[in-house]
Amino acid sequence: MNFLNDINMKTKMKMAALAMIAIIGMAFMPAPKKITVKGSDTMVILAQKWAEVYMKSHPETVIQVTGGGSGTGIAALINGSTDICNSSRPMKASEVDKLKQRYNSPGVEIPCAQDGITIFLNETNPVQELSLKQLSDIYTGRIKNWKQVGGPDALIRLYGRENSSGTYQFFQEKVVKGDYASGTNTLPGTAAVVNAVKKDKYGIGYGGAAYATGVKHCKVKKDANSPAYLPTAATIKSRQYPITRYLYMYMTNRPTGAVKQYIDWILSPEGQKYVTEIGYFPVK
Repeated sequence: MNFLNDINMKTKMKMAALAMIAIIGMAFMPAPKKITVKGSDTMVILAQKWAEVYMKSHPETVIQVTGGGSGTGIAALINGSTDICNSSRPMKASEVDKLKQRYNSPGVEIPCAQDGITIFLNETNPVQELSLKQLSDIYTGRIKNWKQVGGPDALIRLYGRENSSGTYQFFQEKVVKGDYASGTNTLPGTAAVVNAVKKDKYGIGYGGAAYATGVKHCKVKKDANSPAYLPTAATIKSRQYPITRYLYMYMTNRPTGAVKQYIDWILSPEGQKYVTEIGYFPVK
């Protein structure tokens, strides 16, 4: 009996020693490298894909990705609550000034992909193409009926993004060139815009090319006398598609350490192949 007790005692002591070694080992393990990414809803599915793939081969790094819009991401960068801001528009001068005031730096801008803002129509809509001027007139309310642009005799229903969105601001600056019509339905993400147009045969919307499934893609032309194009790898690269833009990552200062390694990977051929896989276009 005493012999069995001795064995049990030795086993318990050995297990306790192993547990102590494990605890000590954990205490000396390096803390995981955490990278926070916040901003553009247009870029969320791409940013999540990058993070997912990168963490599989770099288990020591934890990458947290959230959306909220480009404006929200830039505000988070300014107040120091994110490492990387994703933005589907360039930073404004006023935002750069705030970075300078807080960090003595104008920030670092890194183009990481290209996008063609796609015009979404319901699949039953016979309209095939629109000029930038027609799009401006539609979204400012000067054109109200589809028959004015070769479509059915029906009122146009407008769908767009909320004003914190970089896509909203880019589209307003480059296409609308004025105030959006008061009847524009603003939605919290491009997927919601696509879903609304999918259900509304008289609807029109806009957003990132990667989300354009289940709707008709409308060709766009610079003016009435120019050829019309769809956003494709070729027309984006050649800048023939008239609503082409870069997608950006912003940081307060030049990246170092784990953040630099991650960004270098995003810009590498391996990282850029996921840009195409998701439905956007490589930065080069």
